[in-house]
Amino acid sequence: MRVSWKLLLVMLALVKVGHASGVKPMGCVREVFEGEVKAGEGFVRPMGGGLELMVEPLASGWIVRVLPVAGGRPSHDYALLATPPYQSVSPLLVGTDWSFRAQDAVAWNPRRFQFAADAKSFQMLTKLYGEYTKDATPSAAVEAELAKMVAQMPQGVMTILDAHLIPGTANQAQTAMMVASHFSTTAHTIEQPQDGKGAALGRITWMRFRVELDLPAGFVAVKDAVVERRACP
Repeated sequence: MRVSWKLLLVMLALVKVGHASGVKPMGCVREVFEGEVKAGEGFVRPMGGGLELMVEPLASGWIVRVLPVAGGRPSHDYALLATPPYQSVSPLLVGTDWSFRAQDAVAWNPRRFQFAADAKSFQMLTKLYGEYTKDATPSAAVEAELAKMVAQMPQGVMTILDAHLIPGTANQAQTAMMVASHFSTTAHTIEQPQDGKGAALGRITWMRFRVELDLPAGFVAVKDAVVERRACP
């Protein structure tokens, strides 16, 4: 996959906060849950609609994924295709990818993303993404159509509630400066490396988080889900 900052700018111009309608006429519905992960370990939570949210471990930290509970794992996931830019700095990546230091990853807080809420939406995104990537230079019409589709996807928010980390010693990357601004207001504990030696990017060793998912009309949350009902925008 490749990045198009032009696509990102178009998508940002189209996204409207809280565009998902509630499951019931009385208001909009947001599913909320919390979890925690240690380095090298993951988290999985059914979210309803035959989907589950994963915080999957990577060597650099974690990646947030939305995938079907049953069936084979698709080439892409329901959050990845709905959250441009592609193969670049992404709110779905919580770790030291793209020259983010551990403290930068924690300071990007909260993180907002989109996800396809059903197989039909995912298939439409997959088709548009295929058209977008088949040419070295995608047409403006294809970019606009993909961005419009992305803007219609329901939104999720991941908030880091607490974290333990070994800070990186490198200078902050320019890309991190754009989003990593809430380190001092995010609860965290500084740890020392076991060998006593620092590293350029450091490492997050543990984090606790909250995930909030805006559910589209007709989406059936899992029975034990905590939901918040609120006025629709």
